[in-house]
Amino acid sequence: MTAKAWTRWQDWAALVIGVLFALSPIVTDADTGAAWTTVVLGVVLALSALWSLAAPGSVASEYTHGVLGVLIFIAPWVMSFSDLGGVSWTSWVAGVLTVLVAATALPAATTAHRGLAGSH
Repeated sequence: MTAKAWTRWQDWAALVIGVLFALSPIVTDADTGAAWTTVVLGVVLALSALWSLAAPGSVASEYTHGVLGVLIFIAPWVMSFSDLGGVSWTSWVAGVLTVLVAATALPAATTAHRGLAGSH
């Protein structure tokens, strides 16, 4: 059974997380560094979610989501904005959710990838 493009809920969730994370400086108290970090990582996550939605057999896109989730989670410390409560908590929650979504999508992506590999 081949997975259909644009149907996996985990990829839609990653897209929503990415868009909301990119827009989070609008509603949180973020300095310039924190704002740029959230916008860039959020846009990259949203773009990788679109990649995953379009190619449901791409296992690499799910690993990309996982790596981005870790980067989003550690961003407050690495980019020195952990003292800004709102944007830090947004980053931590978005990071954890992204990793969870990636982990739940990985088995489905692996199955779809195997189905694609077997059809050649």
